[in-house]
Amino acid sequence: MTTETAQPKDQGEAGDNAEDRVRIFDTTLRDGEQAPGFSMDRRAKLCMAQALETLGVDILEAGFPQASPDDFAAVEEIARTLRNTTVCALARCQNGDIDTSARALERAHRSRIHLFLSTSPLHREHKLGMSKSQVLETAVASIERARKYCADVEFSAEDALRTEPDFLVEVFSAAIAAGATTLNAPDTVGYTTPAEMVELFTYLRKNVRDAHKAVFSTHCHDDLGMAVANSLAAVSAGARQVECTINGIGERAGNAALEEIVMALKVRAPHFGLRTGIDTRKLYPTSRLLTQVTGQAVPRNKAVVGENAFAHESGIHQHGMLKHRGTYEIMRPQDVGIAETTLVLGKHSGRHALRQRLQTLGHAVDESAMDDIFARFKALADRKREIRDEDLEALALGQDPDAKGPWHLDQLNTSSHLGGSASATVKLSHEDGREVGEAAIGDGPVDAVLRAIERATGTDMVLTRFQVRAISEGGDAQGQAQLTARHAQRDWNGSSVSTDIIEATAHAALAIVNRIERQSGERPAPVLKSRGVSA
Repeated sequence: MTTETAQPKDQGEAGDNAEDRVRIFDTTLRDGEQAPGFSMDRRAKLCMAQALETLGVDILEAGFPQASPDDFAAVEEIARTLRNTTVCALARCQNGDIDTSARALERAHRSRIHLFLSTSPLHREHKLGMSKSQVLETAVASIERARKYCADVEFSAEDALRTEPDFLVEVFSAAIAAGATTLNAPDTVGYTTPAEMVELFTYLRKNVRDAHKAVFSTHCHDDLGMAVANSLAAVSAGARQVECTINGIGERAGNAALEEIVMALKVRAPHFGLRTGIDTRKLYPTSRLLTQVTGQAVPRNKAVVGENAFAHESGIHQHGMLKHRGTYEIMRPQDVGIAETTLVLGKHSGRHALRQRLQTLGHAVDESAMDDIFARFKALADRKREIRDEDLEALALGQDPDAKGPWHLDQLNTSSHLGGSASATVKLSHEDGREVGEAAIGDGPVDAVLRAIERATGTDMVLTRFQVRAISEGGDAQGQAQLTARHAQRDWNGSSVSTDIIEATAHAALAIVNRIERQSGERPAPVLKSRGVSA
């Protein structure tokens, strides 16, 4: 490795060693990817690595090169590609692992070798079959070997929280003497509590020889649901590196969630007095990218990046939010990359939120009409889990929200060709007795269907947003298509569910057409507008 490669990112740079700086060590691509259901291929790993560098993580653990040729290749490619983030490779305290990691990192701009060795009595006896002295000797020899390749070496005492504190001090003191620059005390099995974490890190920083020469790190698992709390406890006791993952993915119940730790430090800055280098506006996009490359959705109630994180349905909460955002939100959605707060309308919602949504949809409702609309809204909300904009418009116009039409989809056929265009034919019927058939060619089957529906109904609309998500599992899973289209200088939303996603898209588009026609009360003349949407 070149001299530049061997320089650790956090040493020799102005301001980075300040006591108020917490380094974010992301292990999404290593510990996170090891979890069942979260495997990523090399292309996906590189895509995530680039997003994590843009996010601003200090150290990125790219993988375990000795685990497989593909893992080696992924680490090697990420190391060659990233420019600012330190790329880290995991290695057991074995010569082969260390040498393989060094080879994978050869072309890195900034590199780190991360060594780990179990230290707890349980692991020493049943996993390693080693005595304390053997663990010490192995750790020292491995650190010294890694330092020949890389100036930035991290040592992790696996199962540190169940290790005798005095032995952990002995191991860490020897690790610093051997050249380790970062010392990690992981809660490998998610066993400890925040109070115990504070006690241990306070003890380590006080008793480890030359503790000032190394950065203390925390790595917590979520088996008892305390990974983030334990990580923050360690930070409050002097840890200045946190090892975490996007969306909290990882072995068993997962790792500490990066987005939760970062936002806790930001929102509670007066309490912690600490900072990170993370661009928090990239948190939500990075979270969503991970769900795309792994196919694993984020729970709706997930802190910071979940669908409900900035959504309010309770009438009491909605009323408070309309008066002052700070009543029920401790951070702005824009701070994490979410466009805006959502007031979800459902059976718990009140008049204030309903009135605001109706006004947003262009309906100015007087008080006497509002009484009737609100009563019908509550009755509808008791029957439907989700109240959509088309339901509200039907209520405002005095129509039946459960009524369909005036347009109905009778037939739909699509075909697409690899590397070529797609075609679609639709047959629609109108409640006035008309039947219309149209065909269109598009950049993809979705584009072709939208063009055909546009022709058949004579509705001029430009698609601005198209989203598909699975709402069940298995080969016959249902997919939900959500569309937003621009018509008459206004955005219109449509949504539908089907086991056939193209059919769901057609019904969602038709829902928009029907809303436009119901509200205007007019039948538009046929029109075709060019569009460049691929799907």
